[in-house]
Amino acid sequence: MKDTHLLDELIWQSAARSPESVAVTCGQQSMSYGQLAQSLESTVNGLVGLGLQRGERIAIYLEKRLETVTAMFAAAAAGCVFVPVNPLLKAEQVGHILRDCNARVLVTSSERLALLTATLAECPDLRHTVLVPSATRRAPVPGACVDWEQLLQAARQRGHRVIDTDMVAILYTSGSTGKPKGVVLSHRNMVAGAKSVASYLENSADDTLLAALPLSFDAGFSQLTTAFHVGARVALLNYLLPQDVLKALAGERVTGLTAVPPLYIQLARLDWPAAIGEHLRYFANTGGRMPRETLLALRARLPHSKPYLMYGLTEAFRSTYLPPEEVDRRPDSIGKAIPNSEVLVLREDGSPCVANEPGELVHRGALVGMGYWNDRAKTDERYKPLPANVAGRAAGLVQPEIAVFSGDTVRMDEEGFLYFVGRRDEMIKTSGYRVSPTEVEEVVYATGMVGECVAFGVDHPTLGQAIMLIVSAAAGEVIDRAALLAECRTRMPAYMVPAGIRVRPAPLPRNPNGKIDRKGLLEAFRAGAFPDESALAVDGEREGSGQ
Repeated sequence: MKDTHLLDELIWQSAARSPESVAVTCGQQSMSYGQLAQSLESTVNGLVGLGLQRGERIAIYLEKRLETVTAMFAAAAAGCVFVPVNPLLKAEQVGHILRDCNARVLVTSSERLALLTATLAECPDLRHTVLVPSATRRAPVPGACVDWEQLLQAARQRGHRVIDTDMVAILYTSGSTGKPKGVVLSHRNMVAGAKSVASYLENSADDTLLAALPLSFDAGFSQLTTAFHVGARVALLNYLLPQDVLKALAGERVTGLTAVPPLYIQLARLDWPAAIGEHLRYFANTGGRMPRETLLALRARLPHSKPYLMYGLTEAFRSTYLPPEEVDRRPDSIGKAIPNSEVLVLREDGSPCVANEPGELVHRGALVGMGYWNDRAKTDERYKPLPANVAGRAAGLVQPEIAVFSGDTVRMDEEGFLYFVGRRDEMIKTSGYRVSPTEVEEVVYATGMVGECVAFGVDHPTLGQAIMLIVSAAAGEVIDRAALLAECRTRMPAYMVPAGIRVRPAPLPRNPNGKIDRKGLLEAFRAGAFPDESALAVDGEREGSGQ
């Protein structure tokens, strides 16, 4: 097999090996690898014909569909940079991304374009808007826009020359200021990630992967890259309800599912058709810790499916995984570094932590991204040189190696397995202790008394911060706040017990990547969105002192 260096080569090479094999399915539509390669070539001709220069940005604001996949990989093949915009984002957020990355081309639909009329007027760098086919479009394509079908009829053009260290994508992720920040990834980052993930998931051409996560999310886009690397099939799904996911798993005979904990929590409560377990080879978790009760419920429904617990950084595409054979022994672990990468646990002074000492997770290797687009301060904060004498960085090496300093606190046990403690900017400082919100949530889920929950710290005059818990009930059940608080007291040290419990209807709000929106709920709490009478008072004084 010829070695792959550039992102679009994942498709070209699978097309050369097996042109008749189905590459991607969306509803009743499918494209073989041969057809996808032809569509890619035609789209490259059209994009280059628009006058795009090497490295210019092409924003794609679409739901999952065949044109979405083609546009992203064609942008790469043309020597440009694709910017997938989450279809759940609103006009103001889309406008911020288009302006921030200086997008030259926007690929979208007429329905979505109608939502952006005022926004696009504030995007001076935008030259062309390409409209994909629409079942509801009655009028001709507006004169200022380019029709997708016409784009594909352009004369043959040669894409710009690129190498594997050139940037190929900007993935926008939530920022602490509320504005998304763009993580720049190279061809090398994405191809190395595809090879690494496909190796430990043991993907092959016989697989069918369900793309349920947004393609603007690194784990969502990874479903495409890992599948295309091995010549597997991807089934695109724009689901509205968890039941839609189960229908797709059964109908498409999916062999691999990757999702985030909030979706798995919902799926674990449904009745699964027995046939799914006959073909679902694995299910993988990313985007946060999966509650143990949820994991146990899924394993009971899928006794023959391998569970993979993963941790990923958009800044390094993918980072760690826990092999299925280790899940029973250490279900709370995020595993070890994925192939062709190294994960370190460092103190603030840059020295390595000893076993079980909490420190910052630092990722080094071929998957380390290129920084944040147009944000020097944030890039310098996260992408930093490794200290000398760490991870083989001998003092004689004068060229620095840049690694991703994640901001996540983890610990590594004596056998090298990693355990997530919390995000530094989310750690709750209460009564002198540092408390991870995920640790609080894990205990609350273990009570079996809630459907979903999220914990965060709020300012308190004597505690520093008090722990607030937002919960929703499982279907058909009611939250007994007093009983839940009593359970927390029996299962937690006093300093970890929530000072207040607020109940809101299920499901809890999600961010665009499908994770529970902790920051949004915190902001809503601060704005007084939850009635005071639903809070429980802080119970007595906290004991002891923390670190």
